Amino acid sequence: MARAARSRTPHPDRPQRPPHRLLPAVSDGVRALPAAVRRAYRSRRTAPTATLPDGTPRRPIRSALGLTAVTVLGAWLGLLLIGSLRVPVGPMDTSMALRPSLTGGTRITVAPLGDLELSSHYAPVRLDVDVDRLDPIRSQALVDHPERFAGLQDEVTRDVTHGALRLALHSCVAVACGATALSLAVHRRPRRALAAGGLALTLLAACAGTAYATWNPRSVLEPKFSGLLSSAPSVVGNARSIVSEFHVYQKELARLVTNVTKLYDATSTLPAYQPDPTTLRVLHVSDIHLNPGSWGIIASLVKQYRINVIVDTGDTMDHGSAAENHFLDPASSLGAPYVWVRGNHDSRTTQRYLTHRKHVTVLDNGDVTRIAGVRIAGVGDPQFTPDRSVVAAGDPAERTAGGRLADALRTQRLAGTPVDIALAHNPAAATEADGLTPLALAGHLHHRENTTLPQGTRLMVEGSTGGGGLRAVQNKKPAPVQASVLYLDRKTKRLQAWDEITLGGLGLSRAEVSRHLPRENRPGATPSPSPPLHSTGPPSSPSAGHLSRPARNSSDGTG
Repeated sequence: MARAARSRTPHPDRPQRPPHRLLPAVSDGVRALPAAVRRAYRSRRTAPTATLPDGTPRRPIRSALGLTAVTVLGAWLGLLLIGSLRVPVGPMDTSMALRPSLTGGTRITVAPLGDLELSSHYAPVRLDVDVDRLDPIRSQALVDHPERFAGLQDEVTRDVTHGALRLALHSCVAVACGATALSLAVHRRPRRALAAGGLALTLLAACAGTAYATWNPRSVLEPKFSGLLSSAPSVVGNARSIVSEFHVYQKELARLVTNVTKLYDATSTLPAYQPDPTTLRVLHVSDIHLNPGSWGIIASLVKQYRINVIVDTGDTMDHGSAAENHFLDPASSLGAPYVWVRGNHDSRTTQRYLTHRKHVTVLDNGDVTRIAGVRIAGVGDPQFTPDRSVVAAGDPAERTAGGRLADALRTQRLAGTPVDIALAHNPAAATEADGLTPLALAGHLHHRENTTLPQGTRLMVEGSTGGGGLRAVQNKKPAPVQASVLYLDRKTKRLQAWDEITLGGLGLSRAEVSRHLPRENRPGATPSPSPPLHSTGPPSSPSAGHLSRPARNSSDGTG
């Protein structure tokens, strides 16, 4: 008891510390402990944190979000840059690709006709199919062997299935490469980059599973059309008729594909009319605007209508540069003499190049030529509008050029050699020939006009034989391809009739030929001094199927 009492008695030599000084003493004691003990001590009293190699604390949620963002962006860039795949489908060459989308579905683009959208699935990815072109060899094989249409559906199904499998593998590589590359560039850590690539593949697999689970094969029966394809339902029928009469639809669809395929060769299958042997036949073309398909159209018309002379009222070029000159080479081998006047898109360089081509006659400043018994005079357009350094002078300059043409016509009339046809590119210049020649031809407007001027000269303005050239894809509806065959009496060189040939513009499967008569040649009209055109009879059966219509007699209504 004495020992216990002594233990509770303060030592006389050790002063007692007050309570407020106990905590610093404990802290000093902890700091005096070995380092290992201190780390264990702190680990029991501080929140656990992960650190990066540089000692920076890592926050798991922010790190996961960053990895996900880099992965999604990298996968999208991979699909965008290397995700497209070229796949042949039947007679077409297509490009397939997966693209991020909020609504999913399938979009088929047939440039420049428009888009066809299908609600085929709901997933964060959309299948884009671009129809690049119609392969001429495979499409011609279908035209030559129509029996192959019976197996076309199975062939297309196989091609699409095979293309989809290839696209799936290609897309896996694209997303993995894109995500891995972007993560490596951002984080500069190989393990984190590999994690991004794996996450990208996982996300793509999840999208594919969602698309498979929501796949709707009946979406093909309810497509959404845009652009020029918006008229497609009126061609192939609505969804109800397709379901109820699928066998009829299949036959009509095959015929539609056949006709669209034949459009590429439409100009060589126009009706072969048998022109009256007492007439001369002049083919009037204009405003080709660098459309290479125009040469095939002209050559076909020359052959089938047995054209005696081709008249081109200008704008054959688009910019008039020397680099475009070789586009004019086919003019020498069209099967008939070629008479040309300069348009406002044709430069002097263009004119000089054509002057040295065989079977080509260039007219300017009222020059006169006699070809196939027809006397033709012409003047070039005084303006070259692609040259922006020169301000356009407008119609006054055109009328001045037309005045030079009129002076030449008067000179020829006084000499006893009147001109049968006057040529100018702009109608404003051609009107100056009124009363000096029975017929004046022009272009420039990209649409047809047919009028009788006050002094009795008939002014015929041709549309664009090039369908407006490259400008055709800038409008909602492409310009039609137009040309006219003029029938002149061999003796009097007076216009007896003309056929207007109109082909559907870019991507449109239509061809029309219509017959027109001047007022003096209509039934019941007062006989003119020149003999009227004899009946040509019905055309031979066209081989283009529904692409062409038979000629129809109609009056021009211009007098």
